[in-house]
Amino acid sequence: MYGKSIRLRRLFPDPARKLFSVPLDHPLSMGPIDGLESLAPVAEELQRAGVDLLIVTKGAVREVAPILAPRTLLGVHVSASTSLGATANRKVKVGTAEEAIGLGADLLSVQVNFGVPEEPEMLRDLGVAVDECRSLGLPLLCMAYVKKAAGASPDEVRHAARAAADLGADIVKTSYPGSLGEFRKLCATTPVPVLIGGGVRIEPETEFLRLVEESVGAGGAGICIGRNLFQRRPLAPLASRIAERLHGTS
Repeated sequence: MYGKSIRLRRLFPDPARKLFSVPLDHPLSMGPIDGLESLAPVAEELQRAGVDLLIVTKGAVREVAPILAPRTLLGVHVSASTSLGATANRKVKVGTAEEAIGLGADLLSVQVNFGVPEEPEMLRDLGVAVDECRSLGLPLLCMAYVKKAAGASPDEVRHAARAAADLGADIVKTSYPGSLGEFRKLCATTPVPVLIGGGVRIEPETEFLRLVEESVGAGGAGICIGRNLFQRRPLAPLASRIAERLHGTS
């Protein structure tokens, strides 16, 4: 278990320093969306701004590996589906913890969409990934989302986060449950670090920054936000402001 403990200390070296992570796995599921036409330039800009962790698909490691700074941590995301298919919410496991370590990963990332017919298969995949990571000393992040047409209630978001942790995830990323009080309750009932995801674009930018600040103040361990960040221009000034807030240097 030493390997996992060492890697988790790299992710969370100080309770006062929150994790600044950015997922860049979107092109697999959504195509080359605005802001991610090419991964390497975005990764370089984020690193200059102070990002701690970049999360990419295993094939995309080829794009970021040549420019990955020594201090930047790498996550490999091994859940996949595409918006081209009829079952976009059904994520299947397309990689292993062993592959991820071979690619240089500091963390494995798996997604579970709760509330859809394929939820049991995704829970099984999460369990398999947890066992792989445990044997290899690799931390596992679960992106836990509730997918319901009417939207997820705070209780449902809290249930999904706790289920992911109880199945063995070391870190949980999930949606903001609607209010600061509900997010505080979510963090209190999830026995592992919780990262807030971005979701629907938040406007204006000042409101987005406020959400980041308040979420970590309410017990969040950091952020794991993609589109709300890399689809804003210019990227570097905003990313630098977020790094200052999360790292306690502002």
